[in-house]
Amino acid sequence: MDMTTAKEAIYTSLANGNEEIDLHIKNLKAAMKEEGLSEAAFDPERLSQNNRSGRKMMQSYFKKRGVKVVFAE
Repeated sequence: MDMTTAKEAIYTSLANGNEEIDLHIKNLKAAMKEEGLSEAAFDPERLSQNNRSGRKMMQSYFKKRGVKVVFAE
């Protein structure tokens, strides 16, 4: 799975009440390792909770699972 596909699966999961989010995070982590990336950049406009609190919660949840999340400007 590539980064684009993994991130799309996460956007879909977030829109569907975090359905299977842990599985999608695991796939994202594998794609990041494959591509040699240390962080995953997400578009905040595509998040269901695009506010500071929502972004911090996402960063915290992903960090606990070994993925550093940043948000594109």
